[in-house]
Amino acid sequence: MDLSHLRRESRTALELAVVAMAPSALVDRLAAVAGLLEALGELPTDSAPVIAIVPRVVTDARSALEDWKGWHDEYLEKKIARS
Repeated sequence: MDLSHLRRESRTALELAVVAMAPSALVDRLAAVAGLLEALGELPTDSAPVIAIVPRVVTDARSALEDWKGWHDEYLEKKIARS
């Protein structure tokens, strides 16, 4: 997954998490990775800060997105079961 796709997916997940009133720790993680990916997108891809931080940010973003998807699926299942 390239950084621009990961950035878009993180931003979208953050917006949905806020609207769904997801746990604040999850929203904070999504906000952190979305912000870092935005900042990295403004820097030259071959700059030292980008090279140094990208692997960690990508790992953190994928983890946060997996946790968001898990929470979202569980939340929807509970919501549907109550209906």
